[in-house]
Amino acid sequence: MTMTYYVPPINLLGKGCLQDAAAPIKAMGCKKALISTDKFLTGNGTVDKVAKMLESVGVEYVVYNEAKPNPTVKNVEDGLKVLQENGCDFVVSVGGGSPQDCGKAIAVLATNGGSIKDYEGVNKSSKKSLPIVAITTTAGTSAEVTINYVITDEERHVKMIMVDNNTLAAVTVNDPELMVSMPASLTAATGMDALTHAVEAVVAKGANDVTDATALYAIKQIFEFLPRAVKNGQDLEAREQMCYACYLNGIAFSNAGLGNVHAMAHQLGGLYDLPHGVCNAMLLPVVEEENAKHAPAKFRAIAATIGYDCEGKTDAECVDHVIGRIKALSEEVGIPKSLKDVGVNDPDYDTLAENAMKDACAGANPVFFDKEKLVELFKKIG
Repeated sequence: MTMTYYVPPINLLGKGCLQDAAAPIKAMGCKKALISTDKFLTGNGTVDKVAKMLESVGVEYVVYNEAKPNPTVKNVEDGLKVLQENGCDFVVSVGGGSPQDCGKAIAVLATNGGSIKDYEGVNKSSKKSLPIVAITTTAGTSAEVTINYVITDEERHVKMIMVDNNTLAAVTVNDPELMVSMPASLTAATGMDALTHAVEAVVAKGANDVTDATALYAIKQIFEFLPRAVKNGQDLEAREQMCYACYLNGIAFSNAGLGNVHAMAHQLGGLYDLPHGVCNAMLLPVVEEENAKHAPAKFRAIAATIGYDCEGKTDAECVDHVIGRIKALSEEVGIPKSLKDVGVNDPDYDTLAENAMKDACAGANPVFFDKEKLVELFKKIG
C-alpha cells in the first residue's frame, strides 16, 4: 500500500535556532511578511525577536496580533485584509496553535479566495497557500509541522477542522529559548495536548511503522520531560526535549490521523471556548480506555515505551498501566479533572455528541462511537 508522508521541507530545532531561519527566508525571495500572532507575544518581546531576525535579511513586515485562543472566522478575515492592504507576500506565524492556525487560514485564503468556511474538510483548496514560516512558542500543538488547522465558526459555535496539504509550512522553527517565559499552566496544557496527539497517532486507523516510531518516542519524552518543564520553565533541557517530542508527534499525527479525543475536545472548545489542551487532557484517559477494548496491541506498545515490563502481562494489565500513567501525569501537572472545574456546570451533551460525530478527526478513531457512546463518555468528565 502506498503511503504519502507530509513533512515541511525545512525544520529548525534547538536552542537559538530562530536566528538560523534568516537564511532560508532570504533564499525564498519574499519581500514582506504578515506576522500572525497574539497580543501576549507582542507584549512579551517574542515578536520583537522575530522582527529583528527578518530585518537582518532586509525583509519588511506588518504585525497582525488579534488571533484569539480559539481563532475565529473574523480573525482570519481581518488578518487577510491586513495582508492584502500591506502587500505582504508571505506569512510568518508566531505562537502556539492559535496564531499558527490563523496564519495558515490567512495564507490559503490569499491564494484561493472565498471564505474560510469553504475549506472545512479535507483538501478543499486548489492552490498552494502563500509561503508560511511557522515559529512555535509552545511545545504542544505541533501546528507548525502539520497539514491541519482549526478555525472557530462563531455563528455555529463549531470548530471547523481543515486537513489540507496546501497549507504545509515552508520553514518551521522550534526554538526552546522562545518557550522559557511560558507559564506553568500553559506548559501543562500544551504538553498534554502533545501527549494526546502522540497517543492518538499510535491508535489511529492510519498509523503505520513510520508514524508509530515517531509517536512512541514522543510519548516517552513527554512522560519524562513535561513535569520538569512545568516545574521549572527555565529548564532548557526539558524545554528542548519537549520541542523534539512536539515535532515528532506532529509529523506522526499529521500523517496517521487523530481520533475521538480531538473530535470531542473540538466541540468543548467550540461551544464553551475552553482551552484545547485542557479538553484533550480531560478526555484522553476516558476515550482511550474505550479504544483499548478494540486495539489492545497498541496499548501494549505504549506501555513498553514508558517502561512497563509487558512480558507475561495480560492486555488488560498493559492498558491499565497506560491509563493510570496518563491520569497520574495529568494530575501531576495540574490539569482540571472535570467540566465543572473549568466552569461548565450544565453541558449540552446531545449537541456535543452530534457535532463530535461530524468532526473530521472522528473518522481516524479505531472504532466508531455512536451518539449514545459519545454522550456516555462526555458525562464521565462532566
